[in-house]
Amino acid sequence: MAADHSGHGSANPQDMVKIWKTALARQPLAVTATFDASGKLWQASVKDGHVMVSQSDNQGKTFSTPVLVNPESELVAAVGENRPKIMVGSNGNIYISYTRNLETPFAGNIRFSRSVDGGKSFSAPITVNKNLDPITHSFDAMGVNERGQIYIAWLDKRDISIATKNGEKYSGLAVYYAISDDEGKTFHTNIKAADHSCECCRVGMAMDKDGIPIIVWRHIFGKNIRDHAMMRLDGKSQPIRLSYENWEVDACPHHGPAISIANDGNYHFAWFSNSPEQHGLFYSHSSDQGKHFSPPLNFGNFQAQVSHPHVLSLGQRVFITWKEFDGMATGIYLMYSTDGGNLWSVPKKITSTTDTSDYPFLISDGNKNYLSWNTDKEGYRLINLSETAQ
Repeated sequence: MAADHSGHGSANPQDMVKIWKTALARQPLAVTATFDASGKLWQASVKDGHVMVSQSDNQGKTFSTPVLVNPESELVAAVGENRPKIMVGSNGNIYISYTRNLETPFAGNIRFSRSVDGGKSFSAPITVNKNLDPITHSFDAMGVNERGQIYIAWLDKRDISIATKNGEKYSGLAVYYAISDDEGKTFHTNIKAADHSCECCRVGMAMDKDGIPIIVWRHIFGKNIRDHAMMRLDGKSQPIRLSYENWEVDACPHHGPAISIANDGNYHFAWFSNSPEQHGLFYSHSSDQGKHFSPPLNFGNFQAQVSHPHVLSLGQRVFITWKEFDGMATGIYLMYSTDGGNLWSVPKKITSTTDTSDYPFLISDGNKNYLSWNTDKEGYRLINLSETAQ
């Protein structure tokens, strides 16, 4: 399941350009959704180079006319691991982050826009990464805390450029982040969180109870072991190793991890590995901010191409969803725990499609949890998990 799309492997420049152009030409199925405090559903999607935002008052049955975020068309990343993010602050502001691809293979910039009028209009997008070289700044993750601070983390290639100039080797990319303290008007100087991340796996982010974000990503340990790490973005913490499958692969799996933090402060993680000894999907939790982790739970049917797990916690109730393919149809599976991730239900297929589809995501309105999933054949679906988790 690994693919060298990073530009750091053995692909020659002509192959890289071909891979990049193919990726840019894909029809975007990527959809991101979130609820605001009143229970309204907000959705971000991409069409013809524009990020589009729409809203629904009836759990996704119908949506308002989409509003353009970026008035000028851009090469917006909206396939697989890389997609626009949408969040609603406690002040009602709507925040959008996305990666703008450049013509240079695998190059991009992190963009940000906001609406302060309830989604009627959006500010002109700004570029968050201060380094503007035509290199990788991509796979953005966004979080907003109760203080109104906005955090954006992403993968960044600038340190490779520095190492190359100095005749040094540098594995993978780096994880950078930036903070806004003025509701998204401006962002502070970029801060490097960690060196040596995997090149094309999404970053996961969730807010801890104190408003500090926790990020999780696929990290390169040693020479080329691509397991996972987590870190508190408090300016003083160091990365903590999360997984130990010891998957050694000289390519990027395009398979990032997921994180959810419950209101009791417990961290919940889900990820994929293809290590010969330990492969498939895994779950673990921590009740002490990453000092200790529960033994990894291996789940899903590996023979059915299990992929792209997502996790969501609401108190002691924890849900995990993922994809499986039986040779004919792609199924979305669900399992849940009612005791904070210790005991789990039997996995259950809750929906499927015979056509192409986006990755599954879990979202909550604060009371109920939902599966958010977009397919080419059936369109967007929002499924109430309380009706399926029986």
